[in-house]
Amino acid sequence: MGSTEDLDYPQIIVQYSNGFLVSKVMFTACELGVFDLLLESGKPLSSDAIAAHLGASTMGMKRLLDACVGLKLLAVEMTQDGALYRNTEISNIYLTKSSPKSQYHIMMYYSNTVYLCWQYLADAVREGRNQYERAFGIPSKDPFGALYRSDEEMQKFMAGQNSVWSICGRDVLAAFDLSPFTQIYDLGGGGGALAQECVSLYPNSTVTIYDLPKVVQVAKEQFVSPEERQITFHEGDFFTDSIPEAELYILSKILHDWDDDKCKQLLSKVYKACKPGGGVLLVESLLNEDKSGPAGTQLYCMNMLVQTEGEERTAAEYSKLLEAAGFGAIQVKRTGKLYDAVLGRK
Repeated sequence: MGSTEDLDYPQIIVQYSNGFLVSKVMFTACELGVFDLLLESGKPLSSDAIAAHLGASTMGMKRLLDACVGLKLLAVEMTQDGALYRNTEISNIYLTKSSPKSQYHIMMYYSNTVYLCWQYLADAVREGRNQYERAFGIPSKDPFGALYRSDEEMQKFMAGQNSVWSICGRDVLAAFDLSPFTQIYDLGGGGGALAQECVSLYPNSTVTIYDLPKVVQVAKEQFVSPEERQITFHEGDFFTDSIPEAELYILSKILHDWDDDKCKQLLSKVYKACKPGGGVLLVESLLNEDKSGPAGTQLYCMNMLVQTEGEERTAAEYSKLLEAAGFGAIQVKRTGKLYDAVLGRK
């Protein structure tokens, strides 16, 4: 690695400052339907044609398209008739609504909800609490009451979480051999994308999605087909209601929402319900033990500050929570992707 003199610090600062601009360009192109239109057209289109189709100004659309070219989200071809734009492979796979790996919904959730909370990051740092009250006028004591403040917001959140599991669900479920566990409960399983990945990877398993009644209703109506007979539902609040017996419990992006006391409370309930020889799989983004990175996980930790009561943790910190609840034989697997896996056994 070069000396500090080799680093262009002004350039680094500018790049970091531009991060907000980069993401908003991508989010806006998604929201306006640029990538969907270019996929459906089957051929490159001019900026005028795209603007006309999407009801946008020609000048504004031209600038948006050129910015997307600079970000490698679009490609441009110069012809006698002018510039023609088409999707890149990345955009076709991840930015169009119809793709099985589409990240459209999580991007819209970040653009329209998360960013509103992040406007008050300085307040969150000063106060040490989430910012739903400032962003939406909703008391911050119940993070999921705020997250699910309307049916529309709840559906956006569930669709966004499904987007994430469509690209990294298999990574965390394959981190350990879960085939010995045939009776699985996915606590806070939401829209069911992780459960669907689980029964696909482990066809001898059944997965019960345990979530709030209104979440279960939406999952049944919009996300999980009745024909998927390996997936069932259980309505309840796992903090206040009983947790049925099972061989394996999956807590995917659950513990990072809560402080240590709430995590211990939930894990203790899971331990009592768990069959002997069973276990719990935690799916989280793990910090380095010295908390020096990864940068993406550190940013998630800031998001937990503005949106929840929790934080991202190290493998040792999750292991300590599991041990406090009674779990042992703890294994940790870093996937190298967005989320990692921690398995504890009873």
